[in-house]
This record gives sequence, structure tokens and C-alpha cells, in this order.
Amino acid sequence: MISDFNDPELSGKYLGTITSDFVKVCDLLKEASYQVRSKGFSDFPIFPISKEMQPIGKIFIGKAEKDLDWNYFITYVDEFVQRTLIAEEGLEDFTKNYKDPDEFCCLFVMDGAFTSFVYIPYPTD
Repeated sequence: MISDFNDPELSGKYLGTITSDFVKVCDLLKEASYQVRSKGFSDFPIFPISKEMQPIGKIFIGKAEKDLDWNYFITYVDEFVQRTLIAEEGLEDFTKNYKDPDEFCCLFVMDGAFTSFVYIPYPTD
């Protein structure tokens, strides 16, 4: 389900809670991704997730709102470049590896010192 190049630590420690949350919010995330792209904000929406409040993006779905383990934020690749979380010279690699946003949700998992991009496929009907 999670792309094969994801951090192995992700599989053991985070996969279960991320997946159980994702099922509850995937439709909202997919629609938000579509809106970001269709309104011309960015072709590369990113949903940072964190158990605590954090400064990247804007809060989109608070964990208390939907009884989730994670808070979901919304932003796009430009903010990651502005904050130097993605180096200018790494932007081309990022955009080349970015999965089809109609099929996959790009999450940026943040938990303490652990951070990782994760692509989770949206459920198909």
C-alpha cells in the first residue's frame, strides 16, 4: 500500500495509525488536492501530518475533529522550498518522483526528529 521506497522505520512504527486515519479522511484529502491543483495553486499538494501542532502549512483536519491520531495540514511544494526542507537543486528530483495526485496522497510525516514523505494510494471505488 505504501510506496516501496519509504523509510523502513515508517512501516513498523507509523503505518498502522497512518493507514487507519487515512481511511477516515482520504475523500477530504483527495478533494483538497484536486482543488489546490484545479485552482492553479500548485501541481504538487502536500499534506504534512503530525501528532502535535506544527508550522508547516495550514491546519486542515484536526485530530480531535474526526477522532484521529494525526493532525492533517495542507500546503504545497513551494513552501517546502521556501523553508529549505527541499533544496532548490532537489526540486526537480522531488517533482519527478511525485506520484500522480489523482491516485496518491503525498503525506509528510513528522514525529519528533522523524520526518518522511509518504505516498498512500486513494481507495478505488
